[in-house]
Order: sequence, then structure tokens, then C-alpha cells
Amino acid sequence: MKALGKRLLALCFIMVALAVPPAQAASVGADKVMRDWYRLILELVRHTPTYSPPVASRAFGYLGVTAYEALAAGDTTMTSLAGQLNGLTPVPQREKGVAYDEAVVMQAALSSAAREFFGNTGPTGQRALKRMTEKLSSEVSAGLASDLVARSEAYGKSVTAHILAWSESDGGAKIENMGFPLEFTLNKGPSHWVPTSLINQQQLPLLPKWGENRPFVMQSGNACPLPPPPTYSEEKGSDFYKEAFEVYETVKNLTPEQRAVARFWSDDPMLSPTPPGHWMVIGLKILDDREASAAEHADLLARLGVTLADAFIGCWHSKFEYDLLRPVTYIKRVIDPKWEPVLITPPFPEYPSGHSTQSGAAATVLTAFFGENFVFTDSTHEKDKLPNRSFKSFWDAAQEAGISRLYGGIHFRAAIDRGLDQGRCIGEKAVALRTRG
Repeated sequence: MKALGKRLLALCFIMVALAVPPAQAASVGADKVMRDWYRLILELVRHTPTYSPPVASRAFGYLGVTAYEALAAGDTTMTSLAGQLNGLTPVPQREKGVAYDEAVVMQAALSSAAREFFGNTGPTGQRALKRMTEKLSSEVSAGLASDLVARSEAYGKSVTAHILAWSESDGGAKIENMGFPLEFTLNKGPSHWVPTSLINQQQLPLLPKWGENRPFVMQSGNACPLPPPPTYSEEKGSDFYKEAFEVYETVKNLTPEQRAVARFWSDDPMLSPTPPGHWMVIGLKILDDREASAAEHADLLARLGVTLADAFIGCWHSKFEYDLLRPVTYIKRVIDPKWEPVLITPPFPEYPSGHSTQSGAAATVLTAFFGENFVFTDSTHEKDKLPNRSFKSFWDAAQEAGISRLYGGIHFRAAIDRGLDQGRCIGEKAVALRTRG
């Protein structure tokens, strides 16, 4: 509760910052509109109860496509994603022979999209949404003719309406009971997942049908399949036992650095922007540092958004295909009944690691966008008083994100290594998108 209170206070601070009068603001372009909205969206992810990592990734996917298509419609150097993303048809065309203001278009598109995707956020979040809409709408329209503003706003909203209509049929639009099914039959047998939490709601797994959702770029949830995990065995010489014993011994002998890594990448729902939000923060920070153009912002936000969304669909497809038990279940049963992991074990099957799949996918996209061996500092948790971490490349960060789950005691090594492989496969599909004419 104390941590949640701090995050609510942070959201209030954002609301105060948004109260700066427009006259004090510099000229606003579409790039700044995207940065400002994503800054708020990343905070809202922390405060919307249904926003588990898969749900957050879906929102990032549709928000990124909304921003991209809104800008691409007025930029002849950009290629629409219609026909490239599953089920996406061309957005409405702009009226020929008349002008549009790109910042006003972007503001109308993202403000209307954010209201829809975070319609169930709490009162503080609703006030922040309203304040952001009012502030940015005033800033982007300052000094413009009223007919130009009206036309641009109407167009931006028409793009959002088109994307929202597309999103309704993907299988993930409605989240009930925070994503936990009211009915679900657990598989029987010692290798299968069983609840690891005493919370009543978590006696059934989170979002068991998520892997059946319509992906953005993959043809299906099984487009990047994985081999089975090591064969379940309780024999000490077996590969499965060895993987479990590695988790057991690692957690028992954690170094301060390993503990710090586990904490940095934990990204718990309601206490962080979630794992996909973590990678969005990384991408946005680099765009900001490089003073990237609006087109570059839209391109990366779309690619990164759809690959993170597809990563969770692909990962969840594999999780429920193999339905493997968690380390804590096996270790308590076979090795040491008093053992406890460092991190709270999430309420769904183990194989593969969601952190690994989405980190591998994100690293693939970011590497293609910014280049190999791109050195950067990750300041995602700076406001949470966690030290920044520096990396030699995006894959360096992805590998650390993956191994953090072994340090935390919630994943076996096969789930980490093969999750990274799965992520690379998914990320390559987003890299192949055509965004330039």
C-alpha cells in the first residue's frame, strides 16, 4: 500500500506539471505530443488494475499503430502498416487540397486512444487524462486557424476510431476478473502448473487464452514455436533436476549484484510500468536523447509496440502448450520444503520466461533501429530510487533481464535461454515491416 501511495503521489505531480499555462510552452510538434502522452501512459499502466504485462503490451501495440498511421497519412515518405499487420485496413484518407496540422492530428489521435484504453483507470488517472488532453490541445492549437484545428482534430479522431474498431476483434479487448478465468480445469500430473499463491483469485492461471489472440505481425501465436522443456524427472541425475538445483543453489547464494539485478528487472504490475513498459521507457529515452524526428518516434513506437504485444501472445501460447510447474513447486516438493524464491512467483505456467521472450523481441527491434553494440544507460527506475544500470548493447540488457528471473527464483534456465530465442524470432518479424516509401 505504501508503494501504491507513492505512485499515486507521482501521478499527482504529473498532473501539477501539466497545469503549466500554454503561453509558457515552446512550439509543440507531433514528436513532443507522442513523448508527453507516453509519459502519462506509462504512469497509467501502474494504476490500472487490469494492466498485467500482456494487457499492457496490447495497449502499447495499438497506441503505437495509432500514432504511426496518424502521422503516415500526411507524410509521403512513410508507408502505411495497413496490409502488413493482421486485419488492418487503410485508415481514412485525408481530404485533398486542404492543410492539416500534424501536432493537432497526433494530439487528437492519442488523446482519444488513451481515453479508450485506460477507461477503467481510477479517479486520479481520469483527472490526469483530462488535464493532459486540455493542456496539449491548447498548446498544439495556439495561433492556428479554427478551421485548420477542427479539421485536424476530426481526422486524428477518425484514425483512432479505425484502429479501435480493428482492436475489438483480436480476442483481448475485454478483461474480466483482472484476467483470471472464473472456470478453468488444471491439468493433472506432477509436471503441470499448480497455484503458487494463497490469493483466492490466483488459484487459476492468468489469461490462459491470451496465446490465441490475433497477433499484429506473426501469423499466429505459434509462429515462433519452441521445443519442449527438459523432460520432467525427480531423479537427481536428470537434466530437469539439475536445472531445478541450479535455481535452488543460486538463490541460496545470491551475491548483492545478483540481488540488485533481480530487483531492477522485477517490474511488478501496479508497482512499475511492467516489463513491456520498461522497454518502452528505454526506447523513448534514446529517442529523446537523439532529438529524433516525429517520423522516427512513430516508427519505433509502432515497431516496438507490436513486437512486445506479439511476444506476449507467442510466449503465452507456449506457456499453456507445455503447462510446466514453477521452480518453487518442484524445489519444495523434491529438494527443500523450506526454500523460498526472492521474487513473488507469477500466477501462470513457467515455460518459457515472459521476461526473456519480450526482452529478446525488444532487443531485436532496438538493435535494428539504433545499431549493434549501442551503449546506453537504463534509468527506468530512477524515480523508484533504484540505481541506473548501463549496458554495452540491447542484447546485453535482454540477457540480464532474462537471467534476473533465475536470480529471483522463478524460472529455470531453459525457459530463459529459449525465451530469448523465441523473442528474437518474433522481433525479426517486426523489423521486416516496411515503413519507408
